Amino acid sequence: MTKIKTAIGRRSFLKSSAMAGGGMMLGFSWLASCQSKTEAEILAMPKEWFEINSYLKIGDNGLVSIFSPNPEFGQNVRTSMPMLVAEELDVDWKNVIVEQAPYHPDKYGRQFTGGSRGIMSRWEPLRMTGATARQLLRTAAAEAWEVPVEEVTTEAGILYHKASNKSAGYGEMASAAAKLPVPEEVKLKEVKDFKIIGKSHKNVDGKSIVTGKPMFGVDYHKKGMLIAMIEHPPAFGMTIQSIDDSAVKAMPGIKEVVRIKSYKDGFEKGGFDTNAFPEIVAIVGNSTWEVMQAKKKLIVEWKPFAAYTEKVKGWGGKVSKNTVPAGLESTTSHNEQMTVLAAKPGKIVRKDGNPEAAFKKAAKVIERSYTAPFLAHNCMEPMNSFAHVEGDKVQIATPLQIPALVVPTIAASLGIPVENIQMEMTRMGGGFGRRAYGHYVVEAALISQKVNAPIKLMYTREDDMTHGIYRPTYQATYRAALDENNNLIGFHVKAGGIPESPLFANRFPAGALDNYIAEEWAIPSNITIGAFRAPRSNFMAGAEQSFLDEVAEAMGKDPIQFRLDLLKRAKENPVGEKNDYDAERYAGVLELVREKANWNTNDGNKNRGVSAYFCHSTYAAHILDLVVEEGKPVVEKVTCAIDCGIVVNPDAAINMAEGAITDGIGNAFYGELTFKDGVPEKKNFDKYRMIRMSEAPKAIDVHFVQNEIKPTGMGEPPFPPIFGAVANAMYKATGKRQYKQPFLGDKNVLG
Repeated sequence: MTKIKTAIGRRSFLKSSAMAGGGMMLGFSWLASCQSKTEAEILAMPKEWFEINSYLKIGDNGLVSIFSPNPEFGQNVRTSMPMLVAEELDVDWKNVIVEQAPYHPDKYGRQFTGGSRGIMSRWEPLRMTGATARQLLRTAAAEAWEVPVEEVTTEAGILYHKASNKSAGYGEMASAAAKLPVPEEVKLKEVKDFKIIGKSHKNVDGKSIVTGKPMFGVDYHKKGMLIAMIEHPPAFGMTIQSIDDSAVKAMPGIKEVVRIKSYKDGFEKGGFDTNAFPEIVAIVGNSTWEVMQAKKKLIVEWKPFAAYTEKVKGWGGKVSKNTVPAGLESTTSHNEQMTVLAAKPGKIVRKDGNPEAAFKKAAKVIERSYTAPFLAHNCMEPMNSFAHVEGDKVQIATPLQIPALVVPTIAASLGIPVENIQMEMTRMGGGFGRRAYGHYVVEAALISQKVNAPIKLMYTREDDMTHGIYRPTYQATYRAALDENNNLIGFHVKAGGIPESPLFANRFPAGALDNYIAEEWAIPSNITIGAFRAPRSNFMAGAEQSFLDEVAEAMGKDPIQFRLDLLKRAKENPVGEKNDYDAERYAGVLELVREKANWNTNDGNKNRGVSAYFCHSTYAAHILDLVVEEGKPVVEKVTCAIDCGIVVNPDAAINMAEGAITDGIGNAFYGELTFKDGVPEKKNFDKYRMIRMSEAPKAIDVHFVQNEIKPTGMGEPPFPPIFGAVANAMYKATGKRQYKQPFLGDKNVLG
């Protein structure tokens, strides 16, 4: 067993015995809370059940309630995180109840869902919670039976002393255990002893979701609540000049029309305070329908804003200055700007060997450029937030990925202390990075303060799609130098975008080549961008993996073997010291996907594309089989191999891989948001093309590398490589390489 110190937890570990002397509740204070239950749920609880701020509850009948600390938006952490606790507690999973904890940073620490870091960051803390509880129960039993604690064992929520043939359920020892001191250290299970981790368990919210139970922010309701909707500028680069709300105020059901400014003058933004339209008009009324009708009557005059500079505090407290340019931007001018800047020397981020000499003496140089447009997140549930400001107290209920980063902004905007803000984290109908940016929560709080009433702010789909936040538009140029024997002797990548560069200079194939150079550039913009499922990787993977396939073909090599040869070099004799990938694990997913897809026995009738990528500490590889029917590409099958360390819940991990693959195929084929004079040209799904059910892969076969490495990212890593797999398969089917996303776009058929 692995021993782990509880020293950090000892200062914040909470233990309380039940008032009636029956149950036990314990947990780290930063992982501790409870939530009110419905009457039916209360009736199902043990008599000795009690509720205080704590993480783990045990009733006299052995029932266990575990609170999941992180927000949930579909990745199933509300199942997987409690599994970690239950495993080390050694309780039967069927006797576990899972509840969502509210936002409470002092008790839960960083309640952040994003960056594929959920399970990775909670792997040891949550297991330690369960292991500590189990140790306290064993000690309580040992004292009651007057036997050495080392002789007390557990299994499925039962304590045993085999020598004396004594046993007791956890509930019988819970009260006594709660009075014991927290141990200095606890032992964690070996992987081979896992009974819950590594086994598939269904989503604990599955039944509630399919039966339509109110779980999401959009479902939230409170008596007396009003509905608010916003009107924001129609174009990026514009702001409010004047408002005529006379017609609106006369309409039935309308209570107020308010003008709000999200940030006070001089406010120092945080990294996730991104907001293109910090000044908006809000209409407040009795019902959604009445407010929607009122929006049509609102008259607002808009004007261009001047360029400005803002201070933004990033991770670690570092403050940078961000210049927001004036002007009404268009996709046409963006493309022209990127073409010009891509042709100029960029900022050299990494250089190995003498790439200039390698290209100068090359017998052949392959050069290709790849582009991708802005993308909208288009979460199934549009942005929304409930807020009730009463004096200096604030109640929030909202679907949000990073509550800790918006609460200080709410406090600063309202002029209310942070400690006076309470937040309930509702389930999210999709996130993908969009809900890391909480401007809509700030807006809701300001509206409530203005109208002195509880309100629910509702974005329409059009509001959501035209308000930002977007995946940036990117461009990358790759060059490969080949000698007279078709050996790869030099590699050059130069990447940039609006308004950021997507480059990862130290990722593969860096480290596998003697002569390598990476450059980057960026163009400022007033169009707001933000995290989008696997930020930057979602473009670079497709461009890189498409180019590597083309280089492999020019060299006369099998595309998988070409990659494996490069990885063999990176493993045995790496170039440089900053390579951020493990070449052996990278090669492992390629070898596994090659085996599972029977790559080497392809009968020649399959149009197959391969792609592999590393991001969020995880390795993923895909082989995609594609055919063309009536001018349209049809994905027959995707075979996927992933190395994300220990897989906590295989069911959930497979679901995430399937979702990422389908989402990626849809974006590769159709995803695109264009602008004309600052105006988004697509505002709803009638124009913004999403993948349809009939276009999803007919089969997805997911395989995991089996190892005992701590869990790494899962929600994002399968997404980036699918773009390259699609492009490479399309080439096999049509003989035409794909350099510009989306590959189909509005035409929906091959050109």
